[in-house]
Formats: sequence, C-alpha cells, structure tokens
Amino acid sequence: MDPAWIAYVVGALYLLAAACIYRILLSYRTSQGAIAWILALIGLPYIAVPFFLLFGRNRFGGYLKARRPGDRTLTGVHSHFGQQDTAIDIPGQSKASDELQVLCKLGRQPFTSGNYCTLLQDGTDTFEALFEAMESARHYILLEFYIVRSDKVGQRIKSILKRKLAQGVQVWFLYDDIGSVWLPRKYLKELAAAGAHVASFGDGNLRRMRLQINFRNHRKLLVCDGDIGFVGGINLGDEYLGADQNEEPWRDTHCRIEGPAAQGLQLAWLEDWNWASDHLPELNWEPVTSSGGDEEVLILPTGPADPYETGSLFFLNCINNARHRLWIASPYFVPDFQILNALQLAALRGVDVRILIPEKSDSKLIGLAAYSYLVQASRADISIYRYQPGFMHQKTLLVDDRYAAVGTANLDNRSMRLNFEITAVNTSKGFVQRVEKMLSRDLDNCRLMTESDYQDRSILFRLTCRAIRLMGPLL
Repeated sequence: MDPAWIAYVVGALYLLAAACIYRILLSYRTSQGAIAWILALIGLPYIAVPFFLLFGRNRFGGYLKARRPGDRTLTGVHSHFGQQDTAIDIPGQSKASDELQVLCKLGRQPFTSGNYCTLLQDGTDTFEALFEAMESARHYILLEFYIVRSDKVGQRIKSILKRKLAQGVQVWFLYDDIGSVWLPRKYLKELAAAGAHVASFGDGNLRRMRLQINFRNHRKLLVCDGDIGFVGGINLGDEYLGADQNEEPWRDTHCRIEGPAAQGLQLAWLEDWNWASDHLPELNWEPVTSSGGDEEVLILPTGPADPYETGSLFFLNCINNARHRLWIASPYFVPDFQILNALQLAALRGVDVRILIPEKSDSKLIGLAAYSYLVQASRADISIYRYQPGFMHQKTLLVDDRYAAVGTANLDNRSMRLNFEITAVNTSKGFVQRVEKMLSRDLDNCRLMTESDYQDRSILFRLTCRAIRLMGPLL
C-alpha cells in the first residue's frame, strides 16, 4: 500500500480518537472510566475507536429529543395522567412520603390508587395470565418485550394476536432488536400481514441505526385496553416453562396489575413506541379502579434518556431509606461502588440486608464477578444467598414493611445506566406481605455464602473473579 494512504488512514483514525475523547470529556460519569477510555484511545486507537462507537456512549440522545416538551401530544398525555382522579402525589404513609416523592419525580409519574396486583411466580402462571388477558381484550393490545422467541410460547402469542386482529382488536408489537436478534423475520411479517403494528427498538431510519449496541430496551410489559397490565422479569420464551429436561428450571416473578397503574405502563410504552415509530396511537386514558383492592402503585420507567441516572438513584433511594429490612433478588449482582457502599452502610446501621442471586447463572462471567464482592459484603454483615434449584431470574425488592417492587432492573451497571427498564412499586400492606412470603420461600431454597467461599478458593480463581469485576461497566 502507498505510504501516503497509510498516513491518511492513521491520521483519520487519530482524528476519530480525538473526537471520541472530546465526547468523553463532555459527558463522562466517572473519572476512572474516562481515564481508561482516553488512554486506550491514545495508545490503541485501532481497537479503542470501534469499541467506543459500540459501547462508549452513555446517553440515548435521540430518545431524549423525541420526548421533549415540544411534542405537545406526548406532553399532554403525561399531564392528563398526572391529573386524573386516581393520581396521588403522596401515598398514605406520611412518614415515607418524602422518600416516595423522590420515586415519583424519577419516574415522572404519580402513584395511583385503586389498583390490585397479583404476583405471578413462574412462567406457567404468567403465560396463562398473559394469554387470558389478551383473549379478553376488546379494543387493543400493547406488547413490549426484550426477548421474543418463535418457540411454543412465541407461536401461541402470535396465534392469539392474529385471532384478536381478525376480531377487530388493534395490536402494537414492540421488541428489542438486540434481545430478539434470533427472532425470524417471518414471524414479524406474519403479524404485520395480519394487521399488527410492528416496530423494533432500534431501526426505522438513520437516527435509530444500531451503531450503538450498548442501549437496549430491557422492558417486559403487556397492556390490554388500558385496564390490565403486566410487568416483571419474564420474556416470551419456552425457557421460563422449564419443560426441557436438559435445562435448569427458571424461577422468575411477574406482576399482573388491574387498575389505573396499568396506564402508567401504557404511558411508558407510548414513549418507547413514539421513539421507535414516530407515531402516537390513540389509547384509553380514562382510569378504571380495580374491584379487587385499593393498592397504591407507582410505575417507574428508568433509562439512559432520563436527565438523571434514574436506575442508580432508584436503588440508592431504596437502600438509603431502609430502616430494618432490605431484601433484593437479582440474577446479576455487579454493583458499582456507590451501590456497594450504600449496601454496606445500610447493614452497618442494623438493616437486615439480604441479596438473592442464582447459584447457576446464564452468564458465567457475571456469576464469577459476584464472588469478588463476598469479602466486602461479609465484613459489613450483608448476607448474600445463592438460589439452588435452577436459575433465578426475578428482579424483586422489599423495603421494610413499607413497600415492595417488581420489575426488570438488575443490580448491575447495564440496568443502572444503559438499559431501558421499568418497575412497579407497591405500598400496600397486603402486597408487601405477599412479596415477603414469596421471598422467604426462595430463601429456604438458598445457601448463605460466606467469605470463605471466595478466600478458600485458588489464587487463579480469585484473580479471575477480580479481573472480570473490572469489566463490570460492560457486563
């Protein structure tokens, strides 16, 4: 190759590296991460530049622009939802009102009254409830899932949707193109041919092209007619049924919401659909209270388009305000220093801190990284439990006897800062008791880890765990 061309290529590469460094200096979150990226871009630009383009950005700017107040329709929907009769800014527990007010501001939604939430504690019950809700829909069905598979569950979903479309029910189907990368195009074409509105969270025009694979829509929700909603950890796939004898059974939690909070899910879906399709469908915004209960529920969407790091702030708010109990179930435990320090402080002030993680993980790297936190956790009396009978995938949180949450967010950097997540927070005493009972059963199927689980292993194992922990921001 002509040396002049080599000089041009190298020069262009360093110009790109300089542009990346400029972006880092304007938007970095931590000095450690910024320094690591800058050194890599200077020393190994031919490797670091492509990696930065794929993994380096920490804001989803296009989505942020799409939801700005200039969009009067979307802003009007937000305003209407916040002013409905069932909207409450301060839940009934006055002693916790400031703490819960923070959650309202993070989620840009109010608590709503008149709800009833049903805990769904495995894939079979969840899918049956999903199928029943879709079969009963009269006007429209909104779906948004990170992973959709074309297996038995996926085919059942498609069959129901096609039948409902033939009955005149409208269907909007939103999926993440990273999580559903193996979903056949034929599946989507069949739904579209039957009349469904189909969109992926990432394509559609140039501003959404996937040069950035870091940002993923990890939400899993369903809304029928604006009256019934579902949120939790379960995607659309057979693995949640545990039918395959060769695979570990999955333990997960989903939540069925009947009442005005279903429209909180609907509002989060609408923002995502607006981003993916540049279209705002007309939906039902007249709340109907549940006949089964009067629970106060907040829907808390979090993601990289928010003005704050809402995922991190949600967990920090919960941890810092826990008084006597904090139980968190998450399949992935790779906390950053802020979360780990907050957990340590909670335990040191006498809070019963229990972290439930799986013994058998679907990510070997994350499973190994979790060992590296044992020493710091054990010395502060943080109890880390590993769930034994299969893979635990639930994302559940219990704070004292005051509120519980079920959603899609994990205790890792991706959920804190990079993924679009969504969580339902419930202050009802009855719901809190149901979550406590559920997690107590899970704890009975766990083993308590100790410092020796890490310290007594080989030096190679410990070095491996610590090395993987360094990759925490990318896991």
